[in-house]
Amino acid sequence: MALQDKVVVITGASSGIGALTAQMLGKRGAVPILLARSEDKLKETAAGIPGVFGLYACDVTDEDQVQRTFADILSVYGRIDILLNNAGYGKFAAFTDMESREFDDMMDVNYMGMVRCTKAVVPHMLERGSGQIVNVASMAGKIGTARSVAYTATKHAVLGFTNALRQELRKQGIIVSAVNPGPIATEFFRTADPSGSYEKSVARMMMTPEHVSKKIVKLIDKGKEEIDLPGFAAVGIRLYGLFPRLADKLTYNMMNRK
Repeated sequence: MALQDKVVVITGASSGIGALTAQMLGKRGAVPILLARSEDKLKETAAGIPGVFGLYACDVTDEDQVQRTFADILSVYGRIDILLNNAGYGKFAAFTDMESREFDDMMDVNYMGMVRCTKAVVPHMLERGSGQIVNVASMAGKIGTARSVAYTATKHAVLGFTNALRQELRKQGIIVSAVNPGPIATEFFRTADPSGSYEKSVARMMMTPEHVSKKIVKLIDKGKEEIDLPGFAAVGIRLYGLFPRLADKLTYNMMNRK
């Protein structure tokens, strides 16, 4: 019952784990508020949500639009209990093949989009003395790989932001959480890997969006601060942190299949 009637704002909610998590939260009695650029896609997602929900067309790269949207949500629903920052995308390419503009664009969505939404909700949560902010980062935020320099940098930024903000808000009643998934079978790879070669090479490691969404709902329900997916990857990340140079050499062939 912990999620009953909780108002949960979800960015990037028109597809993938954002859409599935919204549906799962609705089934648990929460009030999911779906945000994405496409209102039509949001309506398709909302068709699978029981009970009360909301949807808003919102581009997280537009500061004014973000501020207006969150103000509208607070006006209509009275509060925001949880913010799930899920909006983001990736593109895999060699550093020398990617234009500087593409670094800017990816950082604007993946990192600054999260910052804008978090800034829009934190004052409200501080006033209430409660809330949870969940940021969907990536394993890439902990382990860099070839041909993902721009994407990895954005997720390193997301994790740095999350860890620092957690410390800042720890005594204010606000939980700040990170979700760090590996490859997920979603539309993400249509942009990140149009050739499909990387997706095929990691097929055995690929998680279903249903599995990841269930883990996110559990993290929210339990108030956990971080989760690495798949579970066995958490052990690998700890070893990587202890022996980074050795780990780079030993895992190069496996980790650089893009």
